[in-house]
Amino acid sequence: MLSRALGRTPHYVVAGGLAVIFLFPLLWNAWASVSGQPGTAQESGYGLGNYRTLLEYDAGLWRYLLNSTVVSALTVALTLGVSLLGGYAFARFDFPGKNLLFLLTLAILMVPYATLLIPLYVLLGRLQLQNSLIGLSLVLAMFQLPFATFMMRISFEAVPRELEESALVDGCGTAGALRRVLLPAVRPGLITVGLFAFLAAWNDFIAPLILISDSEKAPLPLAVANLRQQSMGAVDYGATEAGVVVLALPCLLLFLLLQRHYIRGFMSGALKG
Repeated sequence: MLSRALGRTPHYVVAGGLAVIFLFPLLWNAWASVSGQPGTAQESGYGLGNYRTLLEYDAGLWRYLLNSTVVSALTVALTLGVSLLGGYAFARFDFPGKNLLFLLTLAILMVPYATLLIPLYVLLGRLQLQNSLIGLSLVLAMFQLPFATFMMRISFEAVPRELEESALVDGCGTAGALRRVLLPAVRPGLITVGLFAFLAAWNDFIAPLILISDSEKAPLPLAVANLRQQSMGAVDYGATEAGVVVLALPCLLLFLLLQRHYIRGFMSGALKG
């Protein structure tokens, strides 16, 4: 037991060092958001003055949180729905040009994100979806679909075909087998895809900057960026740090709650054949 523990010590040291490196900026930001800084609402001592500034900014913190929640929920729902069906089709059905179509889907990942926003802005204008949370959600979901479809394909391919065939023999149709047998088996992959889609939608700044012009419809990252500029161009670092903390908390909580499924989702298909 002692030799085993000593053998793992280097791994623990490296893992602990990496944890400190990654956590330090967030911990420092949390401390700075409640400490006194000249030119902020919390001039001296420790308190929640910066959070009060964030709470009362423009349309209000709750409005921006609601906007971010709506955008993130729609993005996750669209990404899960489309990638689930797409991954199932690529994994279970044979049709002409399947591999070529899959490669074209993955090729979207090679297109620079920012270069597509202006054409998409024009397209959304023609669809009457400019400056709307629905249009923003459609754009964010589109950029998540290549990776999500890839993840769902390897998740379905990791499930033995015999399980699905048994369900079909027992009288389930294709939809019934997908719902009753395959969905529980690919749950880790679904959670991984949903978590990635949420993180991307919750933290995205460039797409809202281009597609949202009404300040009351802005998600929280855009509101925090606008909050930085106060009177005479001075930056309110205290309120900005408070906004970063509010942005980070849901991401941290979700990752901690779902990390077991997240790791299993990434391992889907790793040992297949």
